[in-house]
Amino acid sequence: MTRQSPTSAQVTRISFEIEAAIRYALGQRKDEASPYELFRAVGLVVRRHMIDRYFETQNRFATRDVKSVYYLSLEFLIGRSLQNNLQNLGIYETYKEALAPFGWEFDFITEAEPDAALGNGGLGRLAACFLDSLATLGLPGFGYGIDYDYGLFKQEIVNGYQRERPDLWLGNESPWMIERPDQCIAVPVYGRVIDKTDSNGRYSPTWTDWQTIFGVPSDLLIAGHGGETINFLRLFSARSSHDFDLQSFNEGDYFRAIEDKIESEKVSKILYPSDTYISGKELRLMQEYFLVACAVRDIFRRYLERHPNLDGFTDKVAIQLNDTHPSLTVAEVMRMLVDEYEIEWDRAWEITCQVCGYTNHTLMPEALEKWPVNLIQRVLPRHLQIIFEINRRFLQQVSARWPGDLNRLRRMSLIEEGGLKQVRMAHLAIVGSHSVNGVAKLHSELLRKELVPDFYDLWPERFNNKTNGVTHRRWIFHSNPEMARLISDTIGDEWIRDLTKIRALEKQAESPDFQERFADVKRRNKEKLANFILRLTGIGVDPTSLFDVHIKRIHEYKRQLLNVMHIVHLYLQIVMDEKYPVTPRTFIFAGKAAPGYEMAKLVVKLINSVAEVVNNDPRVHHLMKVVFLPDYRVSLAERIIPAADLSEQISTAGTEASGTGNMKLAMNGALTIGTLDGANIEILEEVGAENIYIFGLNAAEIRSMQQGGSYNPKNYYETYPLLKRVIDGITGDRFCRYEPGIFKPINDRLFQDGDPYFHLADFTSYLETQARASQDFLDRERWTRRTILQVARTARFSSDRTIQEYSREIWNID
Repeated sequence: MTRQSPTSAQVTRISFEIEAAIRYALGQRKDEASPYELFRAVGLVVRRHMIDRYFETQNRFATRDVKSVYYLSLEFLIGRSLQNNLQNLGIYETYKEALAPFGWEFDFITEAEPDAALGNGGLGRLAACFLDSLATLGLPGFGYGIDYDYGLFKQEIVNGYQRERPDLWLGNESPWMIERPDQCIAVPVYGRVIDKTDSNGRYSPTWTDWQTIFGVPSDLLIAGHGGETINFLRLFSARSSHDFDLQSFNEGDYFRAIEDKIESEKVSKILYPSDTYISGKELRLMQEYFLVACAVRDIFRRYLERHPNLDGFTDKVAIQLNDTHPSLTVAEVMRMLVDEYEIEWDRAWEITCQVCGYTNHTLMPEALEKWPVNLIQRVLPRHLQIIFEINRRFLQQVSARWPGDLNRLRRMSLIEEGGLKQVRMAHLAIVGSHSVNGVAKLHSELLRKELVPDFYDLWPERFNNKTNGVTHRRWIFHSNPEMARLISDTIGDEWIRDLTKIRALEKQAESPDFQERFADVKRRNKEKLANFILRLTGIGVDPTSLFDVHIKRIHEYKRQLLNVMHIVHLYLQIVMDEKYPVTPRTFIFAGKAAPGYEMAKLVVKLINSVAEVVNNDPRVHHLMKVVFLPDYRVSLAERIIPAADLSEQISTAGTEASGTGNMKLAMNGALTIGTLDGANIEILEEVGAENIYIFGLNAAEIRSMQQGGSYNPKNYYETYPLLKRVIDGITGDRFCRYEPGIFKPINDRLFQDGDPYFHLADFTSYLETQARASQDFLDRERWTRRTILQVARTARFSSDRTIQEYSREIWNID
């Protein structure tokens, strides 16, 4: 779409509206407004325009009586919205000019907006990308989540250690959130079930004596590119049904007067409470049900506002479960249909399966949620009854298919027997959905063959793949504006709406003029990041060095430790062997470790301890630097990704479902170094083997070694002297002189626990591949040509493509 310069009249009008918002909405004078207050004022003005288009969108959908999809996710990692909304609405330049007289640079105003901290990683960011694509494609798709007061946590690094601080991201009212108290949802919890039959002798239980939590919705408007469609993300905040106990207050018990309010409202207080203790588990379960109950009741309400009965419900409603967290949707939809609308069980089950779809996001057993039966019995007694009945009927079906196969029955049951009986939430989602999808080719194959093969044997038609994608509007157009302008100047701007058009960039890969301009953009992005690193950490880095980037959640399977092993290897080569790397490197890490994940937190400490030694050793001063950027979030990723040269995607093969960071970095021209894992395989297929660095064991080899018990990390340690030197350097005191022995648990993990993520097995291959990348980086002309081809071949990884596949093959919406 062609961009037009704003007229002076438009700019004047917007300036006037912003000044009015500062004065009348915020109670401030124009010349006293801070960047944050200007952000809020601009947000209020932009919101007015978005609301008008939102009403137009809703009228269009209602007139056509379209089928809608409702995307349920416990996370939505939105990040900042102002600049993204201005760009999607096509009014960025107008507002930038309109703000010029207010005394602050435009970047200060956009950066004053806090990141909406409603998620902790790729799962939540994927959900946000999907909402952008749904709106851009003009599809009736709406998100449902929780309006957390506190995000995951703010990460600080103190003496190299991660420290967590509360992240009160919404300290003041957000201009993007529109509260809808008139559409409040009553959510019952606890209580008991009375067994009884109705006048026809049909079993008709009554859930009674429950406590009520109210879910108050707020809508965060989502603008599609071009502004034709404005959808919403509906976020629910928990409110007590008894705000204040006046009798307790009058009796002098002031705390008890608000105790019920505090207890109820903690449900939406913080993202993902620790489930280490039973109280944490109970709160987590309460959060999951709170989301499900609010969303399902709201979906029924929206449908029945336009239709007289539920006869056409499956023709107008699709519900997608983003991982196992919303699995209780299956039981809640059944409860609504059977208990509240008195629909016969078999018909209710047919409706439930037709509307529900389940996306699996992990192969890690610990991430497949299980809830103790006694906990569900206490919190959701009626839902436990329904789950047991679903399981009884399901096991009858399994028995009919495989008579006498008791082991299969045990494997497939929704209830895991044993010392502590638990409900398998992934099984509930699979049984209650008409579609089960993985998020990359390899992941979907492992899902079918290794994670839940019994279910695939029963229902092969339910299983499918939908490789993840990311919105290139956020990750190129928004976060890398110089590269976006260069692309548009070269091939036009249709790629912004349709990324398949970016393939035309391939023709420019051999052009010396375009190569030079492309390299200049990367250089300036690296200079900006270097300046930011200096301001944030005090570490000076060389923008001409190779920026080696590893940014993702800190977890053993993502193998930040393997990256550190390579860094230590290079460092020891310099200081012990006087062998110098062919190209200087800057190693950039960012990511958060879960507060209760001690090994991941120890890796954070290791990264910072190695950085402290390396960065202060004059022998390596111009050859390598190590940087850990704290508090990884969307806005920090937007700074790092455009500047990256090498993208670390080095998870143990067969552990990463897909990855989306790999896609964002590839779109911005970073070459991938990675294993044949997740979407790396599909990136390889798209960009070509010559434009990616693949190393290490593949998933089949890993599985073979695991199942055969043939992996002995000690053998690798004793066989390869360079590896032994690195491990001894890490687990000894070289990097912890003032805290001797603190990294010994890493040694125990590698040898006593058997190195479950195969760091030692992949080390030599990783070193060889890294050496090849260093050598290749010296030929800047060839490297630039490869990065151009990388960008030109990433259309497959647009979330627009992913959403089109979901819409066509699962949801049946258009």
